[in-house]
Amino acid sequence: MPDYCFFQKGQKVIVLERSATDKASQLTAEGYERQFEEVYAANEENALSRFVDIRRNNKIDRNNFLAGAGTMPLIGFLAAALASLFRKK
Repeated sequence: MPDYCFFQKGQKVIVLERSATDKASQLTAEGYERQFEEVYAANEENALSRFVDIRRNNKIDRNNFLAGAGTMPLIGFLAAALASLFRKK
């Protein structure tokens, strides 16, 4: 199974075998950007499917992190308020 790399221009993604350097330089000249993800897969279709999964998981992770980062100060504030209420009694 070969390694595949990805080139993206806007929403269009092209899958190439990592060894196809001529085609890669042609795509770069056409304005495509090489993506840092590389996948080991049986064929181009499976590689593209894995690429989409990686991107989806990264988006979910980023959203989960931002949601946690937004609620942590609120939790800290509530914990401090409760602690001050219990100290007064």
